[in-house]
Amino acid sequence: MTFNAEQLVAAQQANLKAVFGLSQTAFAGFERLVELNMAAGKAAVGESFANAQALFAAKNPQDLLAAQAALVQPAFEKAVSYGRHLTDIANSTGAEITKAVEGKFAESEQAVKNLVENSLKNAPAGSDAAVAVIKTAIEAGQNAAETLKKVAKQAADTAESNLKAATAQAEASVKAAMSKAKAK
Repeated sequence: MTFNAEQLVAAQQANLKAVFGLSQTAFAGFERLVELNMAAGKAAVGESFANAQALFAAKNPQDLLAAQAALVQPAFEKAVSYGRHLTDIANSTGAEITKAVEGKFAESEQAVKNLVENSLKNAPAGSDAAVAVIKTAIEAGQNAAETLKKVAKQAADTAESNLKAATAQAEASVKAAMSKAKAK
């Protein structure tokens, strides 16, 4: 099998399309992040004026403490919501990019495998042992890559679940503390 210029150009065009698609996905994720931050910033400005008015309306120290306590829970809930939105943007963008990269990787892996297979068909007589070694090495490399992908996915899944658990625990702790503060 010979690799001609037309095949090279076609491969380069396919790679360029893949890179363009990945950059579009990355920019879409960035746009979502900017929109989230703009909305959060706009809301924070409006809320800070309302919060300041509530604090200035306090007539005595107990009213001030009650007003402050009333502001903590909504602020925490907004922070948790922001974190969830941020995580969602990161996860969905990452998943899209991972899917595209894995698809391109599988495509490239198959192309290399086909090229090697076709090249090995034309191996000289008596090189059966060398051909077997090459095939075994390719299979071992593919198995190692698959194992690494699985381990990376497990690590990402574990990190995501730990983050969710920590967020839920922090949220429960703040709610409990708020309930305790309100009871006093």
